[in-house]
Amino acid sequence: MTVDVVMPKMGESIQEGKILKWLKKPGDKIERDEILLEISTDKVDTEVPAPNAGIITELLAQENDTIEVGNVIARIETDVATAVIAPVSAPAPAVVASTPAVSSGVMIDVVMPKMGESIQEGKILKWLKKTGDKIERDEILLEISTDKVDTEVPSPNAGIVAELLAAENDVIEVGNVIARIATGAGASVTSPSPIPVPAVAPASTNGSTTPTPQTMPPAPVMMNGGTTEIPRASGKRFYSPLVRTIAETEKVMLEELEAISGTGLEGRVTKNDLLNYIELRKTGKVPSVIPVAPIPVSAPSVPIPTISSKPATAPLTMNIGTDDEVIPMDRMRQLISDHMVRSKMTSPHVTSVAEADVTGIVKFREKMKAGFEKREGFKLTYTPFFAKAALDGIKQFPMVNVSVDGKNIILHKRLNLSFATALDDGNLIVPVIKNADALNITGLGRAVADLSTRARSKKLAPDDVQGGTFTITNVGSFGSLFGTPVINQPQTAIMGIGAIQKRPVVREVNGDDVIVVRQMVYLSLTYDHRVIDGSLATQCLAAICKSLEKMNEQTIDL
Repeated sequence: MTVDVVMPKMGESIQEGKILKWLKKPGDKIERDEILLEISTDKVDTEVPAPNAGIITELLAQENDTIEVGNVIARIETDVATAVIAPVSAPAPAVVASTPAVSSGVMIDVVMPKMGESIQEGKILKWLKKTGDKIERDEILLEISTDKVDTEVPSPNAGIVAELLAAENDVIEVGNVIARIATGAGASVTSPSPIPVPAVAPASTNGSTTPTPQTMPPAPVMMNGGTTEIPRASGKRFYSPLVRTIAETEKVMLEELEAISGTGLEGRVTKNDLLNYIELRKTGKVPSVIPVAPIPVSAPSVPIPTISSKPATAPLTMNIGTDDEVIPMDRMRQLISDHMVRSKMTSPHVTSVAEADVTGIVKFREKMKAGFEKREGFKLTYTPFFAKAALDGIKQFPMVNVSVDGKNIILHKRLNLSFATALDDGNLIVPVIKNADALNITGLGRAVADLSTRARSKKLAPDDVQGGTFTITNVGSFGSLFGTPVINQPQTAIMGIGAIQKRPVVREVNGDDVIVVRQMVYLSLTYDHRVIDGSLATQCLAAICKSLEKMNEQTIDL
């Protein structure tokens, strides 16, 4: 059977990819998930694994060719006995990735989609179809979860679900095949679905069984004081989720990984590099890369400190009573937890607070909200007014709209406004309004209503939670006067909106000071002191307050 390898979709807005390097040539054997080529897109350089084991019969594009997403770039013959090798030809026209099926239909591979620029894997939450079920094009096949969003994955074609290749709760690397759909008039399921494959390949690929005590290889080298936590990146080297998972499973330390000569892009350690190292380590021929000085016999036995990429955290000791309930964090809460801790470790947080008179906005909204909802189909909330004011302030002080890349400051020319949205399950997600400064109050309100509704119904697309450059969060909607929110990395500033309250304030009328009742609100601006100083932040915050106080029936443009 011939399997087509297509240019993968590496992001919501990515339409093409450039072939950097072919790692196999026609006639070469290749294993399933073995790296076939390296590609580059506008957002990421990555490796493309083989969808099946077999022999490479054709490479349909040259190195440095730029190929549209979905176009066939290579073919693999899975039946080695019938493999026919063809020379490299020009790029093929755009076709759907397919392989001949047994029952005169065609088989469509469903892969773990790329759900964001930095996303490398996804967790299967729930299969909504089972083997043998009919499915329509764009009908939901499964639900997945990533670091950024929980979403539904639609079927790329109508047909019959022929295979489910992963189980619920498996974590699968982006691009790996997770299901197959038989299409065409003669499509049918000719064999039962195989047992779901594990998310991570086993450490040995030689097909041998567990050795008996008589044939057991030498014990692996034991690492003393090594770093067991494998980060996504160490120095300039990136470690894929698959490599990290195998390393942690096989107890390969970070120091060992760094000593491996990688054959991937920019010296990255590939799955095969690591598996080869593990096999070599079992023979005892790999020296320990973490020498430990011997401890004198007379010296007291003390633990040797370990240098880790994360600060050591002592386990908490707590008393759990018989009437206490232990509630495991769900996946989203764990991700929020990690994101918040990482933000605090990354940015030195400083918060400035100011007060704004929003009486004009309150009066305008009370007067217009009924007619607005009838006309537009959604409620007029306070959020778009605060969003508009934040955008006005950032336009005057654009150095608040930045990110940090090492020793460089990235000044974002676009204003993509993120806004925190509370979900029904108590969790939080932050959708993004792209080019928000181009919208008026109505446009901002419509975007907020649309994104928040889709967030709560898990209908957000990957692009909806990417690319934000500044965040607002309404802590006042639950009654808080003000808050000091945590920066939404990799942004460098976030504005907190407090509760709007009637308060007595002093105003000057005809030269006299008088006490009047006004609708007041506290605003907080939390910023990254690495790149935003107090003078810049407070000037920006003052400009935001000034924009709010100018809004009234005469000035607001819906």
